[in-house]
Amino acid sequence: MSTPFPFTAVVGQDDLRLALLLNAVSPSVGGVLVRGEKGTAKSTAVRALSALMPEVDVVSGCRFSCDPDSPDPACPDGPHEPGAFASRPARMVELPVGASEDRLVGALDIERALAEGVKAFEPGLLADAHRGILYVDEVNLLHDHLVDLLLDAAAMGASYVEREGVSVRHAARFLLVGTMNPEEGELRPQLLDRFGLTVEVAASREPEQRVEVVRRRLAYDDDPAGFAERWADEEAAVRARIVAARELLPTVRLGDGALRQIAATCAAFDVDGMRADIVMARTATALAAWAGRTEVLAEDVRQAALLALPHRRRRNPFDAPGLDEDKLDETLEEFGGQDGQGEDGDDDPDPGPDGGPGGQPEPDDAPQGDGDAAARPEAGEGGEPQPSGGAGEQSPARAAEPFRTKVLSVPGLGQGAAGRRSRARTEHGRTTGARRPRGALTKLHLAATVQAAAPHQRARGRSGPGLVVRRDDLRQATREGREGNLVLFVVDASGSMAARQRMSAVKGAVLSLLLDAYQRRDKVGLVTFRGSAADVALPPTSSVDAAAVRLESLPTGGRTPLAAGLLRAHEVLRVERLRDPARRALVVVVTDGRATGGPEPVALAGRAARLFAADGVASVVVDCESGPVRLGLAGRLAGELGGTAVTLDELRADSIAGLVKDVQGSRRAA
Repeated sequence: MSTPFPFTAVVGQDDLRLALLLNAVSPSVGGVLVRGEKGTAKSTAVRALSALMPEVDVVSGCRFSCDPDSPDPACPDGPHEPGAFASRPARMVELPVGASEDRLVGALDIERALAEGVKAFEPGLLADAHRGILYVDEVNLLHDHLVDLLLDAAAMGASYVEREGVSVRHAARFLLVGTMNPEEGELRPQLLDRFGLTVEVAASREPEQRVEVVRRRLAYDDDPAGFAERWADEEAAVRARIVAARELLPTVRLGDGALRQIAATCAAFDVDGMRADIVMARTATALAAWAGRTEVLAEDVRQAALLALPHRRRRNPFDAPGLDEDKLDETLEEFGGQDGQGEDGDDDPDPGPDGGPGGQPEPDDAPQGDGDAAARPEAGEGGEPQPSGGAGEQSPARAAEPFRTKVLSVPGLGQGAAGRRSRARTEHGRTTGARRPRGALTKLHLAATVQAAAPHQRARGRSGPGLVVRRDDLRQATREGREGNLVLFVVDASGSMAARQRMSAVKGAVLSLLLDAYQRRDKVGLVTFRGSAADVALPPTSSVDAAAVRLESLPTGGRTPLAAGLLRAHEVLRVERLRDPARRALVVVVTDGRATGGPEPVALAGRAARLFAADGVASVVVDCESGPVRLGLAGRLAGELGGTAVTLDELRADSIAGLVKDVQGSRRAA
């Protein structure tokens, strides 16, 4: 087993270390979501925490790590005889992004359950993580149904596996830690809310601190065991402090004054529901225990708010998590000075021991409310289109207010990643038929299985009431659900689109479609064309936030190289098809249909459009033509693409023509 990097040797990242330690002290806080750019020690810190966790006593031979002092009465390996137990280190279990549902919750042997009535259950990762740490790297890339299962188990402290009337339940209480890079896509707001705390991490811009990071990492890589030995005393001190804080935790008093501050803070920041209040209360109590105190102070409430509230304030997918600290301080001051807090006139109570590495940071070290640089890349990063048209360029227009759009879907039946846009064969959804299983059986079609076994009962010597079922009789249910697609936006930013009111409406429409793509779990890409060329403003990504930022800063002006935009989009699709062949594409061309610049621009645009039709790519043209006289060029382009055209008004779900329409491709999939 490799030697983990010492937790106390992590340079900086005070908020990250504090959040992890608070959950080690009080797992009821609800876990940690770590958001940040790549290469910021997110995974290193999480893996290092497992070495600090106190050992656990488990019932000998129990696959579900039951506590010998209070074994789970419903444990599948029970009932347990008293007395036999063993001690082992707390586990850290990693959930891979590509894990199956069976790997997460466990697998039930359906064949034995039907034929023998035996609950033969193979535990999954939730059972392995019981009374330890469950770590999900890139949690934002995990399939939604797995995230739902994971968070439900974390909230209930138990995992349920139910199939065709056969049910198994076991305890599953663990410290949940997820890490993510917001540039690769966001979690849904309701899933964000299920994580107790969140921290934003970024690489230090201080040269000395960066030098120390490199120095320690090189020393660890040269001699992991020797490096860990040099930090053994610091590790032992933090481990002892966790144990002491756990013992002190039940005696910590959360007074009415602190509770009023917590409730007032959540109300002042318009946080939905009551989960934030409960998490803040538990976090403030853990902070007091970590500092060696038995009384929750205003500073504990403040730090708890900075850790528990920012991610709960996202009102829509394009809002950056954050907290106005001036408003926070005003609220705490207004509702402070009660229940014994500050009665002695001391406005700066003793914060208790700082604990060295991982200790509670001072307010100046707390994360700033607008610190979401990773989720909102600065303009110009990663391929923002540079001016290619020169003449007539205008400053970017602001997007109009987004609206709910009609559903645009790819025709036919796909097999791509789970999502919410187009019909697809999926592991979850309504049952549409049955087939023989290929490999392990995951979803039993009971009626088809009984129908396959019934004709052979006499030949198999059936004598009792039970059905004699063999492996060949089992049938896998085929299901139909929804998939996520690649929605590639091809946006005309030329001079013909540059009227500010018009471009504002166009950006509002694209922003609305981006919001729809976020809700339907699509990947998105953005190609723009103007002047004499086309640019890939954003390669295909799961980060809809990044696409919204690129759209906001989109400049306009110059000629209309429509053919160049279509050819660049066709190349993007070709490359993406090699990377992810199962994900089908939907091309959304936002233009008035004009084509100018170069020899025969209209004919060239037509030839480029017919490439999409030849490949059977689903497409829609959002017609941005305005004014009393309309040339119908966008409709003609849609015909060349083999797709359909909608006006900006028709794009609205609540418009008179707002019936749900599938995009018409040149070829319909079988």
